[in-house]
Amino acid sequence: MSALDTAMYVLHLVFGGVWTGSVVFVTLGVLPTAQDGTANAEPLRAVVEKLRWVSRASALALLATGGHLAGGTGRYTVESLTGTGRGHLVLSMVALWFVLAGLVEVGSSKLADGFDQRKVREPAREARPFFLAASVVAAALLVVGGLLASPTIL
Repeated sequence: MSALDTAMYVLHLVFGGVWTGSVVFVTLGVLPTAQDGTANAEPLRAVVEKLRWVSRASALALLATGGHLAGGTGRYTVESLTGTGRGHLVLSMVALWFVLAGLVEVGSSKLADGFDQRKVREPAREARPFFLAASVVAAALLVVGGLLASPTIL
């Protein structure tokens, strides 16, 4: 593996971990605080904006690094992506990545819209299902990534 491939792999893992960790943190740490009304809209707005930034930056970084790892290294071809177990895992990861990005965008928008109206509890309740689903998808992404990292799986 070249130095560039190693750097792409490290960046891919770091951005994937930060993104999934941020989503789970908002789900388990921020939303309960908002739902019980112990936090004000202003600090929560800042958290949601940071999550949006992390989510969008991570999505772009994962697209670039994952694209390099999948195609630039010659590791995967159309045939290997569609005809092997590892290829199916890669395609599953891409699909889950899109789902995670969409869930975070929708959930964040629900929170931000409510915070703009100085509401906290109601937006947190409305966003909760999206963040719960996003947390499940984030966990699934980590599992798929772990499977792909194993040289003996598939």
